[in-house]
Amino acid sequence: MAAESAGEATLRRVALPLSAAIMGANVAGAIVVFVFLAWVLPLPDVPDDLHARRTNAIATAAFLAAATPVGFLWSYHRLRSVVRRLRARRAPEPGEQTRTLRAPVRLLVVLASLWTLAGAGFLALNLQYSTRLGIAIGITILLGGAVTCSLGYLLAERILRPVTELALAERVPEEPALPGIRARVLLAWALGTGAPVLGLFLVGGTEVVGISDESGDRLAATMVSLGAVALTVGLAGMVLAARSVAEPVERVRHAVADVAAGRTDVEVPVSDGSEIGLLQAGFNRMVAGLREREVLRDMFGRQVGEDVARQALERGVELGGEEREIAVLFIDLAGSTQLASDRPPSEVVALLNEFFGAVVEAVGEHGGSIKKFEGDAALCLFGAPLPRENAAGDALAARAAARGAAAGGLRDRRVGRARRRRQHRRRRAVRVHGDRRPGQRGGATDRAGQTDGGRVLASAAALERADAEERGRWREGESVDLRGRTRPTRLARPR
Repeated sequence: MAAESAGEATLRRVALPLSAAIMGANVAGAIVVFVFLAWVLPLPDVPDDLHARRTNAIATAAFLAAATPVGFLWSYHRLRSVVRRLRARRAPEPGEQTRTLRAPVRLLVVLASLWTLAGAGFLALNLQYSTRLGIAIGITILLGGAVTCSLGYLLAERILRPVTELALAERVPEEPALPGIRARVLLAWALGTGAPVLGLFLVGGTEVVGISDESGDRLAATMVSLGAVALTVGLAGMVLAARSVAEPVERVRHAVADVAAGRTDVEVPVSDGSEIGLLQAGFNRMVAGLREREVLRDMFGRQVGEDVARQALERGVELGGEEREIAVLFIDLAGSTQLASDRPPSEVVALLNEFFGAVVEAVGEHGGSIKKFEGDAALCLFGAPLPRENAAGDALAARAAARGAAAGGLRDRRVGRARRRRQHRRRRAVRVHGDRRPGQRGGATDRAGQTDGGRVLASAAALERADAEERGRWREGESVDLRGRTRPTRLARPR
């Protein structure tokens, strides 16, 4: 047996509750009609009262016998396209989506038409006995129809939410397909306030104009009846209207809290065809944008460093340049050429991964960024593109940390070749121009692996900008003439 589709499962889940809800709404409207005719409205005396009651009873039974199957078949006909699509297991076309979203309104039309027909029919039937009787019964039936329509719409809109969610899974329309919050509040008002107040108005009006002369007991019974209608039917309508708005908004609120906590994998099901559904869809689009932003920041951060990526995304990127004091650290692995000839490639790659892992971590911990990798060397910047208060001290401290980590054999650091290549291409976008410090390419050169300090060099200018503790680790030596510089540069070596 084939597995049941989501559409078939949803159809089975909503069919019975929807039928029961529509039936319950009609029963509620019939109760309102009975209460109003029995206790609320002062009906006029007619010459043949027994015959009038018998005729109305027979007409009521006949109408119910005819209206029940007609209403069921008519409702099914108006929702037939929705049922067929759910059974066909396919996404709705734009026109089908609109018909699906407007299913509660289509049911509302059926209910309103049948109750209007009933009101007109009983009005015409009772005009033969009394004009006042016909008008009173016709208005009462229309009032019961208003209660049925309001309650039926609110129930149908709630029960059909799984169907609405399926219809909106692929595409959300730009405009609401259903009446929104205002309409639901007005329907709740019609149930809880409009009907009882109208009853009070009719009773008070007949007493004022002298059409009826009811006793105090009769008026008391009328007040109790209207109060019961307001408390029961009105409360049910207000609860439905409040929940239809509060539940989806509550979902969005919880999702917002998740996003505020750092999660971007949340998504709110779009289950409403009104402006509430547009709110849910808008939230999902916002979170999708945040996810995309996080992915871009992660990818960008892999190329230029997380701090640089965060600053670029938050403040933007300005073309041109700026004048800033920076420090440059050039660090490479001594003897790598001989190493490559003496050992298998896999071992060389593992060793370079370990070395570059130590460099990346040390530089990042001291606020620097990797400008590029080149062979067995790394060119690191401090003070650009992110400013640092003591760029020179950070560079010297990073040199010591990287040297110690590499010498300590930290085998759990791995920086893959593919990642280094991506960093190499992207980080060329950060260019630095200015006065060179001693060494081959930057302000300090570290030939890691050497036991003597002869190839670990820094400029005296860099030491002047470092703190006292860092300066104490170095001793200044001779001055040398570097290519491209007009003045001698004093060197310093580790003590």
